[in-house]
Amino acid sequence: MTVAAIHTATPMIEPTKELFAEHLPGVRLINIVDDSLIQDVIRNNEVTPGVKKRLISYYYAAIDAGADIIFNTCSSVGETAIAAREFLPVPVVKIDDEMARQAVRISCRIGILSTLQTTLGPTCRLVESMAMEAGKGITIKEGLADGAFQAIIAGNRELHDQLIMKKAIEIADEADVFVLAQGSMARMEQSLAAATGKIVLSSPLSGVLNVAQKIREISKK
Repeated sequence: MTVAAIHTATPMIEPTKELFAEHLPGVRLINIVDDSLIQDVIRNNEVTPGVKKRLISYYYAAIDAGADIIFNTCSSVGETAIAAREFLPVPVVKIDDEMARQAVRISCRIGILSTLQTTLGPTCRLVESMAMEAGKGITIKEGLADGAFQAIIAGNRELHDQLIMKKAIEIADEADVFVLAQGSMARMEQSLAAATGKIVLSSPLSGVLNVAQKIREISKK
């Protein structure tokens, strides 16, 4: 079984490799990365037609390389991944789907922490769609840690973490569970939970376990 992980930023590559080695050691993992995608999204404050075209071209390149499943690791382009499911010949698993489902199951007051405005919107819409699917009313509190993404890309993890922590504490009274919109935020899950006293959910592990479930479904066919 071959899974192709499509990345729009380099910080997700190593964590993805580590999670696959731990939870899916028998699976062949292909990593495809183009960090110009997220740069273009940020610059234009939206997923442009050009970004969509390039992302889909990577999906097809992954299929040409033998991928049985595509693993989309960037929430900013998640809605393009959803659209691609309609015409691609292999399943597309989004890193954040299961995280969003878990959040809706846990509480109706959900805080969404993000380091990019372009990720905040798609993640809010994803959580709302999962709530609608579950027939549950929810309220969302947005928490944008402005500047944190730029800090992590520049290698300044300390500033990245400080900005996220500050925003989480600021909105903690308005949420029972936090969703971390970027996979690169996952390593803060425990520290944020300790500081806020809230349940904190991140996407990389649940996303990889979702891939594992999809592999089991394919294997039964």
